[in-house]
Amino acid sequence: MQNSNKVLSKLKQIKNKYENYKRVENELKNLLELTELVNIEPDEEISKEILKNTTKLNKEFNKLELATLLSGKYDSNNSIVTIHPGAGGTESQDWAEMLYRMYSRWASKNGYEVKELDYLDGEEAGLKSVTFEIIGENSYGYMKGEMGVHRLVRISPFDSGGRRHTSFASVEVLPEITDDIQIEINPDDLRIDTYRASGAGGQHINKTSSAVRITHIPTNIVVACQSERSQIQNRETAMKMLKSKLLDLKEKEQKEKIEDLKGNQMDIAWGSQIRSYVFCPYTMVKDHRTNYEVGNVQAVMDGEIDAFMESYLKMKI
Repeated sequence: MQNSNKVLSKLKQIKNKYENYKRVENELKNLLELTELVNIEPDEEISKEILKNTTKLNKEFNKLELATLLSGKYDSNNSIVTIHPGAGGTESQDWAEMLYRMYSRWASKNGYEVKELDYLDGEEAGLKSVTFEIIGENSYGYMKGEMGVHRLVRISPFDSGGRRHTSFASVEVLPEITDDIQIEINPDDLRIDTYRASGAGGQHINKTSSAVRITHIPTNIVVACQSERSQIQNRETAMKMLKSKLLDLKEKEQKEKIEDLKGNQMDIAWGSQIRSYVFCPYTMVKDHRTNYEVGNVQAVMDGEIDAFMESYLKMKI
C-alpha cells in the first residue's frame, strides 16, 4: 500500500511538471503569434499586453528551470522549519518573528500552506521559538537553502536612543518524513509529556490541555506540538518531527550530539551568518554563500526570496 501511494505521488508530480511545461509552451506560442500581428499592424495596447505577458512568462520559465534543480532525495517533501532568536532579548526575538512572517509570505505567494506546530511568545515582543510546516510539492527543496544563521542590522524600535543594533536568528529546515521512509524508534527511549498550550490565542494557539512534548533520551532531541485540538493528533505530528530529526542525524552519521543536526550553522552570532539584512545605514540583503544581493529590503521581508533560493540551488550544481 505504501509503495502504491509512493508511485501515485510520483506520477502526480510528473504530471504536474508536464502540465506546467505545456502551459508555458502554449503561452509562448500565443505571444509569438501576437508579436507577428503587431509587426504587421502596430497596436500600442497589444504591444503593452505583450510586454506584460512576456515578463510574467519569464518568471514562469524561471520557476520551471528552478524545479529541474530539485533532484535531492527529499526535495519534493514538505518542510519543517524552526526559528530560534540569538542573544539579545527582545531585539533578536522580534527579528525571529520577522523571519517567520517573511517565510509565511513567501509560502503564500507560492501557493503553499503554512501550519504552525509550536509557538513560544517573546517576553516583550517577537518570539522565543516557532516551529511550522510548509506544505506543498518541493517545499523542502526550496527551503533547504534557508538553513543557517540570519543577521539583521537596523535602528532598533526598542532603543529609546535610536541606536543601530545587530541581531541574529537561526533557521533550521528538515524534510517531513513520509510513511514510506522507515525510522525505527524504541518506545523505551522516549519521554512523553503533556501540558497546557501556551499560545496567545487568536493569532496562535488557544489554551488547551492537549499539547505534547517528546524527548528522545539517547540524543536529547526535544520536539513539541500544540497545533491540534486532540492530544493524539499532536502526538502523531510530534513523532513526525522527531523522525525527521533522527533521519537527519542518521544521514550525517553523527549520533552523539544534537548540535550535529544543525549542519554548518555554528553559533548564532558574528561570522556564522549565511545572509545579512541591512536596514541602516543603507538597504541591502546579501547572501554570503552566493554573493547574490538586492537593495529592496522591504520586498524581501514581504517574501520575495525566490532569487536567493535560485542562486543557492544553482551554486550547488
